[in-house]
Amino acid sequence: MKQLRIHKEGKSALIKIGVVLILLNAVFLILLPGTIFTFFLALLSFLLYAMAINFYRHPDRAYKGDLHGLVNAPTDGKIVTIEKVFEKEFFHDERIQISIFMSFFNAHSNWIPVTGKITHFSHIEGNFHAAYLPKASHENEHTNILIETPDHGTILTKQIAGAMARRVITYVKEGDEVHIGAPLGFIKLGSRMDIFLPPDSEILVDLGEEVHANVTFLARLPQKEG
Repeated sequence: MKQLRIHKEGKSALIKIGVVLILLNAVFLILLPGTIFTFFLALLSFLLYAMAINFYRHPDRAYKGDLHGLVNAPTDGKIVTIEKVFEKEFFHDERIQISIFMSFFNAHSNWIPVTGKITHFSHIEGNFHAAYLPKASHENEHTNILIETPDHGTILTKQIAGAMARRVITYVKEGDEVHIGAPLGFIKLGSRMDIFLPPDSEILVDLGEEVHANVTFLARLPQKEG
């Protein structure tokens, strides 16, 4: 059996949540001992804490080798967008956008989607629209991470804050050499990630599909000419 791992971003939060829930239950146990209310409060507290643990868990998954040409799902969640768009900020041409929405029930660890070099990183302040809305991609607080692969061009990955997520955490910086499936960062509460791929990429997932980071491949990239 694999040991449950807690993400480093969640350890202090889980301690604080646990202390609050224990104190809350202790107060009502003293004021209303042996009542149905205290029973349901204890049950609700247990469920809330279990959900918090699930949210902050750090899945023990890793790829072996560089897996050049394949695009890793950078987070757990649901595919909410697969469409061709005109990416006007970095590529200035058509790209395939794949968006993954993370609900509260998904682990919110983020992972590197491809092996390569980070050629651009920026953190943009913004709004906090619901993460599943299309405008969240460019209006919400987000990061822009360009990764140049050795033989398959450059992709753009975005970590996007949602209506409740107020903190996007990233562990990489411009100039870093990165490996597919390595830790990328963490987004707190409901949020999403966008990946922009070359237009002739082979898409390996479907709209509405549940994907798992470091398990699901989103696409196969075309070989770079020359």
